[in-house]
Amino acid sequence: MLNCILQVSVSAAARSRGRRMILPFVVGAGLSWSAAGMAAEPSVAIAPADWKVVTDTLWVILTGMLVFFMNAGFCMLETGFCRRKNAVNLLAKNLIVFALSTLAYWAVGFAVMFGDGTPLFGMNGFFLVGQDNSPAVGAAYNGVFDSLSWASIPLEVKFFFQLAFAGTAATIVSGAIAERVKFVAFFIFSLFLIAFAYPVTGHWIWGGGWLQKLGFWDFAGSTVVHSVGGWAGLVGAILLGPRLGRYKSGMGIAMPGHNLAIATLGCFILWLGWFGFNPGSTLAANPQQIGHIILTTNFSAAAGGVGATLASWFYLGKPDLSMIINGLLAGLVGITASCAYVAFPSSVVIGLIAGVIIVFAVTYIDNRQIDDPVGALSVHLIGGIWGTLAVGLFSVGPNVYAWYGQTNGPSGGLLTTGNVQPLLIQLLGIGAVALYTVLFSCVIWWLLKMTMGIRVTASGEQIGLDITEHGMEAYSGFSDDEFGM
Repeated sequence: MLNCILQVSVSAAARSRGRRMILPFVVGAGLSWSAAGMAAEPSVAIAPADWKVVTDTLWVILTGMLVFFMNAGFCMLETGFCRRKNAVNLLAKNLIVFALSTLAYWAVGFAVMFGDGTPLFGMNGFFLVGQDNSPAVGAAYNGVFDSLSWASIPLEVKFFFQLAFAGTAATIVSGAIAERVKFVAFFIFSLFLIAFAYPVTGHWIWGGGWLQKLGFWDFAGSTVVHSVGGWAGLVGAILLGPRLGRYKSGMGIAMPGHNLAIATLGCFILWLGWFGFNPGSTLAANPQQIGHIILTTNFSAAAGGVGATLASWFYLGKPDLSMIINGLLAGLVGITASCAYVAFPSSVVIGLIAGVIIVFAVTYIDNRQIDDPVGALSVHLIGGIWGTLAVGLFSVGPNVYAWYGQTNGPSGGLLTTGNVQPLLIQLLGIGAVALYTVLFSCVIWWLLKMTMGIRVTASGEQIGLDITEHGMEAYSGFSDDEFGM
């Protein structure tokens, strides 16, 4: 009986080992038959041109999302640089501004900026309605957005990427007028800025307008985005006046931000977002061009941070964290116009100068008693002007890089080739954009001031905009003494 049981057990074990040995061959055969069956089925080949559309589209969507995420960076930066009692107000403004930008840019702004029309503004494509056969390019393109006909991506993707830029311009204004502006006034001004101010000057430079035809170059928006937001913010800051108690007897009184930790986090988010902001402006997945732009962008940012650290150390006596943050951002703004047109050493110089400039710009603006709580005017306006001039100074000239030919880049700059003409054209563009944006902003801010008012009451400002404008606190349960206003 025992022998029988042992024989049965051995036999069962042998069968089990056999099954384990056979199983891999069965699975392999099954996979082979599946592959053979799939190979036998007819497949649809994707033409090389279609693959380019797919890769370009995915690249632009990815970078557009990075630029969108920069809104979180601005939100953290501005909130951290301002006082606790106004945190909800800063958060609300940075949140609502992209929603407003989306609707205004869809209805009006994108058509004015990129639609076919006159050298001054576009006149076609409102609400994205109009003939368009994107992603066809060049002579094959048939539509009302000829200024974007070179990009082999769908119209919807073109709009999404440019929308992310428009939102950035609007949020710059928020920081310059923080802690004393009425929420409704900022709400209305943002709509007008994105519908009628930002897209008009954008059309001049990117939409086939008169500055573009003249030879003005701004690759990713030192002027188109940053200076426009800076000029609009400057007008608002002047008309609003400084915060209560900010200046006494001609001297500035410090009003430190309540949370430099989240301000620093905001800086890192913006630094990351700039790797979409500048490289994404290629609107195409060109590996060499993307790689070059990523490095010039990062080199300039790093040099800006170092420059601001050293300048604040020697000028102010200490390496000021807020100056380091803004110096790094100034390096990013400063390289934005020229990132595709300059060599690596030039990008370091551009960033270093931007970082040093920012320290003196902040103190100069403060001495003029123009109250800018987060340094937005210094970073985006002054940094944008410097970045635009850098194109005319440091551009290497056509045919040095594979993507940079006679028709898709500026002539060599003054410091690289001795040619002064590009610098003069850049100066003209800076002046024209400044004139239009300042006049437009003066009209809109003045109308708002005369009708509904643009500044909160003195008591409301003292209590804080969180309670008076929004009826809530960002840090409920903390006393002012515990948290530090």
